[in-house]
Amino acid sequence: MSAKSDRQAPREAVVKYHENQLASLQERVGAALERFRSGELDAFEVDQVLFQYSRAAKELWKLCNFGDPEFAADLVRERPIVDWWERGAPRQR
Repeated sequence: MSAKSDRQAPREAVVKYHENQLASLQERVGAALERFRSGELDAFEVDQVLFQYSRAAKELWKLCNFGDPEFAADLVRERPIVDWWERGAPRQR
């Protein structure tokens, strides 16, 4: 097996993980928009959700796009699932 094909499987695993985790984060945004449209949330509350989404997606991107794909693939396979939504939560002062 060539070095290129050896890297392909880890890269695909990371891409699949990234896509699944992004979809999960985006579902939260969709739910917040639905709640806004129904009057349950105001514009500021939706903005807070969007802010948290942005932070969470950036943290996820860092894991999936920084450095060696084999290393990232090992992380997503061997470590417990990261709660990216919580990782994006604003820090309490």
